[in-house]
Amino acid sequence: MFDYHMHSSFSKDCTVEMEDMVKGAIAKGLTEICFTEHIDYDFPDDAIEFDFDKQKYTERIEELRQLYDGQIIIRKGVEIGVQPHILQRYDEMLNAESFDFIICSMHTVERKGLHYGEIFKGKTAEEASISYYNELLHCVKNFDNYSVLGHIDLIKRYAPEIVQNDFHAILTEIFNHIIPAGKGIELNTSGVRYGLSNGLPSDDILKLYKQCGGEIITLGSDAHKPEHIAFQFKESLELVKSIGFSYITSFNNQEPVFHPIDKLL
Repeated sequence: MFDYHMHSSFSKDCTVEMEDMVKGAIAKGLTEICFTEHIDYDFPDDAIEFDFDKQKYTERIEELRQLYDGQIIIRKGVEIGVQPHILQRYDEMLNAESFDFIICSMHTVERKGLHYGEIFKGKTAEEASISYYNELLHCVKNFDNYSVLGHIDLIKRYAPEIVQNDFHAILTEIFNHIIPAGKGIELNTSGVRYGLSNGLPSDDILKLYKQCGGEIITLGSDAHKPEHIAFQFKESLELVKSIGFSYITSFNNQEPVFHPIDKLL
């Protein structure tokens, strides 16, 4: 089993030491994990700087790899929070660093943080969602330095009301751009943990991704605590299998590795 979205105290929104997350993953029987610490340049809250010391991060990963060699594989990843005006800055950083895996996420819309609900002020939830997906489309058309798109419909978690529009038209455009480029998506199981009826993305988007020819899909808990590692993974594997996916993907030096789902269930 592989958890490809995890955080530790290198992320500014997490206080748990990296080794405690490793121990938690081993206790749950995982064979491979990837830390995906937050970098959100120009995050719309001056009180939080979502960045970390890359050298110390690499050194700590290497220490833990040696300490837990033979017990678990530890990959070095990053979760970047993209915005249209900072794509070049991310390119410069990523070209200077080495990561096994890169999640491309959107945590802001129109320079307003989703977490604070600012994007919904003066807009309906549908209008805000249209802005969100349009910005995501712009980013994938102008940026390709990543492995998968993270929690692609994250805006649902913060919307003050349910939106009837499924946004499949613009999502199809996004998928038709990323799939030929060899990019994938993640199934982020934290959606259920935060009160939604499904993970992120929802089942209909997973089906749409498959219909568009998508094959690269990772599974991530978005854990910030050991107890959340591998949250609802068995159910999620069964879901993606029922949709028609045959493999779950891990990454090594940004190259996808495909694992038969049947062997994981």
